[in-house]
This record gives sequence, C-alpha cells and structure tokens, in this order.
Amino acid sequence: MRDGIEEDASETPEPRKPRLVYPFEAAPETGSGQAVEVAPGVLWLRQPLGGSLGFINVWAIRDGEGWAVIDTGLQTKETSQAWRAAFAGALGGLPVTRVIVTHLHPDHVGLAGWIARKFDVRLWMTRLEYFQCRMLVADTGREAPEDGVRFFHAAGWDDEAIDNYKARFGGFGKAIYQMPDSYRRLTDGETFRIGDHDWRVVTGQGHSPDHACLWCPELEVLISGDQVLPRISSNVSVHPTEPDADPLTDWITSLAKVKAAVPDSVLVLPAHNDPFRGLHARIDGLISGHERALTRLAGKLSEPKRVVDVFGALFARPIGPDILGMATGEALAHLNCLIGRGLAAREKDADAVNWYRAA
Repeated sequence: MRDGIEEDASETPEPRKPRLVYPFEAAPETGSGQAVEVAPGVLWLRQPLGGSLGFINVWAIRDGEGWAVIDTGLQTKETSQAWRAAFAGALGGLPVTRVIVTHLHPDHVGLAGWIARKFDVRLWMTRLEYFQCRMLVADTGREAPEDGVRFFHAAGWDDEAIDNYKARFGGFGKAIYQMPDSYRRLTDGETFRIGDHDWRVVTGQGHSPDHACLWCPELEVLISGDQVLPRISSNVSVHPTEPDADPLTDWITSLAKVKAAVPDSVLVLPAHNDPFRGLHARIDGLISGHERALTRLAGKLSEPKRVVDVFGALFARPIGPDILGMATGEALAHLNCLIGRGLAAREKDADAVNWYRAA
C-alpha cells in the first residue's frame, strides 16, 4: 500500500500473478553506482530505500553528450552517495541533461531538485504532479488540519490512532530536496526526443494525480514507474483532501488505457521489482485483482461496517499503526468505488462516524 508519505511500506502482494518473463539474470547492486544496460543507451540502476522494498529502480537514457535521468530515490545521505558513485561510474563522468520524474511520491522525486541544481538542468513532470508535490511539501512542519482529524475519525479511528496521525503529520517534505521553482510540463500523448529516440508520454491516475509513463516504440521499452509493477500492486487511496474521490475507478480506467496504447511486446521497466515482459497479462491481473477485492468487500456489507472493519476483506496481513493510514485510504478507495457503482451506501451516525452497507 502507498500513501505518498511512507512509500517503503506501501505495497500489498497481488494474490495471483500472471506468468511474466524476466529477461535479466542479474540486477545492478543497490547503491553501487553500477548499471545494467537494458536497451541500447538505457541503463538500469538501483538506489537504496528503507523498509520492505529495499530499493527503487531508476533509469538513465543516453542524451547526446550526457544522460537523461528518470526518477531519483529519496533524499537521504545514502542515496546521494549512490548517485555520486553513479555519476563517476556507470554514467562515465558525463553530465545529466534533464531530470524526468514519473510522479510525486518521495522515492521518485526525492533528489530531483538536488540533481537538477547540481547540473543546472530542468525538471520534467506532469503539471498536477509538480504542483501537488509543491503543495504537500509546503505542509512540512504544519499541525494536522481539522479536516484530516474528522476524516480519520469518520473512518473509525480511535483517539490513540488520531494522536499518532497528528504527531506524524507534515513529514512528506522531509524526504524531498527543495523542489525547483520552475519545471517543464509533460503532457499525455506528447512525443519528445531523448538522444537518438522518440519517447511518448502515457499518463495514468489513481495511484497519484497524473503519473507519467514513458514509451519508446523504436526500442520497445516502457518505463512504467508505479503504474505497472510485476509482483506488487501500487496503493490506490482516498485522502483527507478529497474524501469523496473515486481513485480506484481512475486506476482501473488508466490501466485499461495503458493496455490499449502500448503493445504487449514492450520490455517493461518498473520502479520496483525487475524488468519484465508480459505487460497486458500483468494489467489484466491487476484489474482482476481489484475486481475480486470489490466483490469480497461487497459481500461483507450485509451488515453496516466502518472503514476499519473491512480491512480483512482487502488485506492478507494485519494492519498495525505503521500502515493504518495507507490501509484506510485504500479501503476507502474500494468503498467509494462500490458507492459509485451503486453497490454500497454510506451513512454518518450521531458521533460523525461513517457506516457502509450494501445498497
């Protein structure tokens, strides 16, 4: 599961995985500054993350006399040291020409500002990702808003959980180096050149506001970020800023859009796990997994339930305080999707707690 604040604990296992092909026997050593070439002029590097994920895949594409970098890792001492090793090692001392970020979560954008300033180059992001990231960073150090307190109280949180939310609020920006004050906007469907090849932007919603994938038809490569991961399913959450949102419908629609736009023959370069082939089968598996979860959840609503009462229908592991916020966001995404389909209804009781039942 993922809420954009603690991405290292943010993924849930997919119950059934399609058969995928992993063409590379060895991965680059995390943080070593070394790389594996996955296509002509396209390098695979791994930067360190804490928690269960352990690393994020980042990519460098030969761009004339330098390298375009896609995603960056968290702002940590270990990650900046790993990038210095990469600049001197796999990137051969050549400059970075631009920094491209798939979406706003800290493990992707964390060191974008540092690299952009170091090489005096432009940050490339979609508009919604850039401005929402700036907004969330601005919350750093703020007290938790009353809207957030009401949101989690309505989900059934107890006083201890809400106190924990208040204590942790405003931590998003701590993992992100100061963002550049200007950027170059990525737009869905546009094509731009990196080095010798054209790359097309394919955006998706649900996991983040306007996530950008990069597809190179000539190389048959798709840099998928968190939009399509081979072994884990990205968190899709409702947040206090938009409590009535239906991001799961956005997510399912976006996956279908990627499947229609990008051929199955591509080599998929994901942010987590290993590069793989089998894009369409994996997308089908992700969509069917959420549909099964929606069916299980709908079956639990014959009696009214709070958000915190439905975790067992969605998650195979216990939900502790460390991932309670992410689990709540994902459970709400499924509940709001059922409401949007006319399969569930919501009622607020006298204590301002929401109860969900089958419609």
